Amino acid sequence: MTRFQDDFYDAVNGEWASTAVIPDDKPRTGGFSDLADEIEELMLDKSDAWLAGKDLPSDAILANFVKFLKMTTDFDKREALGVEPVLPLIKEFQNISSFAEFTSKMAGYEMAGKPSALPFGVAPDFMNAQLNVLWADAPGIILPDTTYYADDNEKGKELLAIWRESNEALLPKYGFSDQEIKDLLDKKLALDGKLAQFVLSREEGAKYAELYHPYKWADFTKLVPELPLDAIFTSILGQLPDMVVIPEERFWTEFAAQYFSEANWELLKADLILSAAKAYNAYLTDEVRILSGAFGRALSGTPQAQDKKKAAYYLAEGPYNQVLGLWYAGEKFSAAAKADVEAKVKAMIEVYKSRLESVDWLAPETREKAIVKLNVITPHIGYPEKLPETYEKKIIDENLSLVENAQNLAKISIAYAWSKWNQPVDTTEWGMPAHMVNAYYSPQQNKIVFPAAILQAPFYSLDQSSSANYGGIGAVIAHEISHAFDTNGASFDEHGSLKNWWTDEDFAAFKKRTDMVVAQFDGLDSHGAKVNGQLTVSENVADLGGVACALEAAKKEADFSARDFFINFATIWRMKAREEFMQMLAAVDVHAPGKLRTNVTLTNFPEFHEEFDITEKDPMWRAPEDRVMIW
Repeated sequence: MTRFQDDFYDAVNGEWASTAVIPDDKPRTGGFSDLADEIEELMLDKSDAWLAGKDLPSDAILANFVKFLKMTTDFDKREALGVEPVLPLIKEFQNISSFAEFTSKMAGYEMAGKPSALPFGVAPDFMNAQLNVLWADAPGIILPDTTYYADDNEKGKELLAIWRESNEALLPKYGFSDQEIKDLLDKKLALDGKLAQFVLSREEGAKYAELYHPYKWADFTKLVPELPLDAIFTSILGQLPDMVVIPEERFWTEFAAQYFSEANWELLKADLILSAAKAYNAYLTDEVRILSGAFGRALSGTPQAQDKKKAAYYLAEGPYNQVLGLWYAGEKFSAAAKADVEAKVKAMIEVYKSRLESVDWLAPETREKAIVKLNVITPHIGYPEKLPETYEKKIIDENLSLVENAQNLAKISIAYAWSKWNQPVDTTEWGMPAHMVNAYYSPQQNKIVFPAAILQAPFYSLDQSSSANYGGIGAVIAHEISHAFDTNGASFDEHGSLKNWWTDEDFAAFKKRTDMVVAQFDGLDSHGAKVNGQLTVSENVADLGGVACALEAAKKEADFSARDFFINFATIWRMKAREEFMQMLAAVDVHAPGKLRTNVTLTNFPEFHEEFDITEKDPMWRAPEDRVMIW
């Protein structure tokens, strides 16, 4: 049996890991995943009952979900139709003769949810976080990150070969000939290889403050002279925007003019035809669905596709996830739990405030501004107070086909997303449903969100000791608060706008400490891959602040137990995963692996060393001078 002093994570989770079984249709199991699996089973059982006509919901929106679910689970009809529903879309794109013809249709394609090649969206302006503005991103690449395209990255070459093989197995189902498939895939890979040279890496994209590049509209349009942006966005928005924010500046200044051009049309057309062919894979036959997921399963090492019943549920859930979340919260989240968690959040903010007031490396004026920001963080607990306005429009027409209803649902969501342009940001809207096991902090809205699904054991339970709860949900709450002051959040003010509220000396002191966090994680091994300390620094800083704050709060309780606190912190991060999945996460995930989030973070705390009798002779020891504390 592993000693706490040798490997704390393994000492806590080793016995569990020795018997835990990863489901065949998933890449991992453990902490978050175990709860998600339990919720999945509950939702599948309930949707089965609704399909059988039992205990039908009176809510009109849920009733439309049930209608849509009946269509996604009508497997006989889906098999009978085969790929017929998507053939007109493929033909439509095959018949486009030129880039100019395509650009004349781009706005219509965008609003209809068809492949449009328009990498644009609406999000808050970093300089005025209360207003939604236009953002110009970049097209996506095949592999998870640009680092996979390096000449010496053999995994990247292997994955591109798997991508090709999976498409060679899928595309004949739509009637493409071998020669057509070869031509399409050759062109797509050629375009992808070029694109990968210009889009941001995951590490670059994780540095929020460096993504803000506002352009006047007239200056932006000059970057892509063959793309009629004025006509496209007059159609989409009803008027021309005065500015656009470009996080992917390298793509737009160095490659976009070539990408959006007649000279590139043959490569772009191949990409569009492939996108059209795959647009409704999940709604077609089970064979097509399974073949279309082969590359994703190869990326994560998952041996088996979801069974068709589960896949059909998730297909129907997508457009209705917020209302299903409200149903879940109504069933599983008590008023007592909500009140208790709200009290914990309030207490945690007070603890954080007291810690900020005593930070000795900040000047008084910087400390004061940090406290101002802390005081206006808005907590959202359990479930949203209202649904987005689109939900009442999501009415299923039983006289239309499954794909036609899916298209109509997509149009509603797309129109809603674009309607937000030049409008005030709705801070009441949630970015995830209440039955998702997760939590988040929004730097643009300075709010923290804790869905009902995460507010249960091992994160939180009225049956656990207070210290265990602080080591679980307390550390998660404080982690999200800490994001307001991590390497990204530190660049935004109390209103969510990009603003430097630091003195030069204070920010240098902050960076010195965050660089120590980078060094603690950088290059550590994770299943044969190396952790990127820069990519994961914001989350690691938030973990450090979260544990520090939650630990202080736990100490205020009469029944404080350092052992309960630290053991439950290790418990919530337990995960057993497939090698391929862990190697991919090392390249793309802003979070460090759960084992390192536990073992590295906790070694910065003297209370941890004291509780488990860790000395300089033990692997878990970290010398006092090498420990780092920020907040």
